[in-house]
Amino acid sequence: MASHTRPNDAIPMARRYEVRLAGTGGQGAILAGILLAEAAARNGKNVVQTQSYGPEARGGASRSEVVISTGEIHYPKVIEADITLCMSQEACDRYGEQTRRDGLLILDADHVTRARTTRAVRVPMTTLAREVTGREIVANVVGLGLLAGLTGIVSREALEAAVRSRAPRGTVDINLKALATGLEEAERFRGGRSV
Repeated sequence: MASHTRPNDAIPMARRYEVRLAGTGGQGAILAGILLAEAAARNGKNVVQTQSYGPEARGGASRSEVVISTGEIHYPKVIEADITLCMSQEACDRYGEQTRRDGLLILDADHVTRARTTRAVRVPMTTLAREVTGREIVANVVGLGLLAGLTGIVSREALEAAVRSRAPRGTVDINLKALATGLEEAERFRGGRSV
């Protein structure tokens, strides 16, 4: 007896994830994107990371986009983000609505006071970074841990390895603490708090 298989059953479709991390210059959105991209590569996925920032070194808009796929990546830019992390009000105003309807919008509640949706995860990333490490500058890595913990898009081990490889010299320990804090916050959300 001949078996019939539909094409979709024979070849699993590649899953493409589009992630946008945005803030103002100095908040580390670009470094967070680099860390996420490296972690995805360490997990054996195909990945493309792009970045843009305003002419100001600090205070201007900055954005990192990461496309992660189990298959080939034919277009390297984010079309409609599955996951958006906004670390400033300007970033939320500009990119918050460019998240898929069923996507995940993560906001640093310390810097984003309004969003055009109630379906967002709001966490005081900057406050958590300061409380845990004494440095607000690692709020980006708190956000990255939160993103990874809520989505499972990359493994904790791959993220920790990326931090050890890419964090600026002398900051590995505080970045690992920040990452752990974000992952723990994600556990709290999954443990009963609504997203």
